[in-house]
Amino acid sequence: MPSLLLSEGLYQAKGATKPLSLKAIYNASGVKGKRVTPLLANEEEGGISHFIQSIIRNTPDIDSPFLVLDLGVIMHLMEKWTTNLPTVQSYYAVKCNPNPSLLGVLAALGSSFDCASRAEIESVLSLGVSPDRIIYANPCKSESHIKYAATVGVNVTTFDSKEEIHKIKKWHPKCELLIRIKPPQDSGARNALGLKYGALPEEVKPLLQAAKDAELKVVGVSFHIGSGGADSRTYHGAIAAAKSVFDMASNELGMPRMKIVDIGGGFTCGNQFDAASFHVNEALEDNFGKEEGVVVIGEPGRYFAESPFTLASKVIGKRVRGEVREYWIDDGIYGSLNCIMYDFATVTCTPLACSSKPEDPECKNAKMYPSTVFGPTCDSLDTVLTDYLLPELELDDWVVFPNMGAYTTSSGTNFNGFNTTAISTYLAYSTPIAMEKSMF
Repeated sequence: MPSLLLSEGLYQAKGATKPLSLKAIYNASGVKGKRVTPLLANEEEGGISHFIQSIIRNTPDIDSPFLVLDLGVIMHLMEKWTTNLPTVQSYYAVKCNPNPSLLGVLAALGSSFDCASRAEIESVLSLGVSPDRIIYANPCKSESHIKYAATVGVNVTTFDSKEEIHKIKKWHPKCELLIRIKPPQDSGARNALGLKYGALPEEVKPLLQAAKDAELKVVGVSFHIGSGGADSRTYHGAIAAAKSVFDMASNELGMPRMKIVDIGGGFTCGNQFDAASFHVNEALEDNFGKEEGVVVIGEPGRYFAESPFTLASKVIGKRVRGEVREYWIDDGIYGSLNCIMYDFATVTCTPLACSSKPEDPECKNAKMYPSTVFGPTCDSLDTVLTDYLLPELELDDWVVFPNMGAYTTSSGTNFNGFNTTAISTYLAYSTPIAMEKSMF
């Protein structure tokens, strides 16, 4: 029964990726009842910068920093996903950004979800998503979390050790399993997940035998080539390795034929996604093109979360040292900008001198100074940008950071009493032309 639930969920989700009306997006869980502001292609008439300025101007007591989430960008990204990877069902990696509006729109667009903990499962279920659209994609889970998954009907998970088999057998014996393997080639990714997860080639057969002896169903293979700068050509070796596991299980161990290939995450939008899509599709055709009934899933996080979010942060301090300008802002390395340290992100920002230059807040043609931007905490490590060119700014002016949705607020802290979870999010919806201008 669990296998049927998974398959039905996948196919229903694929059907739901047909273009939705704007009304359907506005009625999505996490969005319904909230104000959504339309954005226009022309910045002077109502683009993202104009919207941020209106928030600042019309909200004197605004809690800063704040985020803007563009729902139109999410729709565009889903269209791109289904065009480029028509045979790969999206299971959004909730850990990347669990914002309820983001999750709700993705659910309305047909995405399923990759959850790694009880809290993530709870957040997805709270939006009305069926548990058969969730994969518990954490190879090492707390026993209490496994028990919870069993009680709510999340019936597919991953493993890469015999100890995990014992836990699943004890607390969720009806759960279907994907064996997580380590990709055979190093992708060069900045976050190389193979250091922590994935069975080695010599471990695969004993693990499959252990699962068989425990009378657990292994229904597929998962892997992850790594996140951030991964060489997408490594999908060929990883997908070929998955096919070898399929063959080993059925031909050598007499297990039922597997049916699920989980190609993991690490996708980014833009040209890198086009390259990754090409190699994924080619490798799937080469290895599984003649295989009937195979379901392919992916776990995109950054791909959907990064570009729809824009961060605005206020200048709360300033110091001048010769030609160098030093600014303190109210977000930093211990807040949503932790991505600089933990996700190896390279951030950029633009000025909004709403306080000092209301007649020209974008400081067009202004003199630029080499600048340092600090976060608000008392740690000198809390440095966001160095030797970065910015115009002369004053207290209560703002800086705006694009592409701030991936591994930002989800991994921030409350260090020094600065609460990352308190950052407000304003919803917007861009036109197709505006989306293309902002993303490309």
